[in-house]
Amino acid sequence: MLGRRGLAGFGLAIGLLAPFAAWADDTDQAEKFVDKLLKDLSAVVNGGKPVDAQKAAMRQIVFEAVDIDGVARFCLGRFWRTATPQQQKDYTEIFRNVMVSNITGKVGEYQGVSFALGKGQARVEEISVASTVNRPGNAPNKVDWLVANVGGKPRVIDVVAEGTSLRLTQRNDYSAFLQRNNNDVQALIDALKKQAVAAN
Repeated sequence: MLGRRGLAGFGLAIGLLAPFAAWADDTDQAEKFVDKLLKDLSAVVNGGKPVDAQKAAMRQIVFEAVDIDGVARFCLGRFWRTATPQQQKDYTEIFRNVMVSNITGKVGEYQGVSFALGKGQARVEEISVASTVNRPGNAPNKVDWLVANVGGKPRVIDVVAEGTSLRLTQRNDYSAFLQRNNNDVQALIDALKKQAVAAN
């Protein structure tokens, strides 16, 4: 198993290995960024448009708000250094497709979702912005959005749902898979390709 839970729904399983510019004092900017993100997500899933239109809009939001390539590097962990340049390229591309497909593929399940924004808290290299996710028929969920300065722009680098880091969960899943497959990065790439086909 590759652990789809870390890539599905609003679980934007995301991370970054490259260093960020220091901006931990700017909690206001991070809060505004997350507030807009949550409003955009709510507008898509509650807008009443056809599912294909919702998927396209959600895809655009993910590409603009999330450091997807950083996610890929973080989730591969120490195996990123052992992968060939071509494998790094192939892995990053397929990871991007799988992550976005799993998120947009469940867009129809989120009708009625709403978000309550909390406060931002500065960390060393990122800001954690609290929120509460409310879905009809479900108990409220506490979700923290980790935001960092990536290339001069705020980007989500992790989502911590009820205390669980989704990027760390995904990295652990990948590490376990690789250990079962002789640390073969190509085996992971091939498995992700199959997952991408299944998601579509």
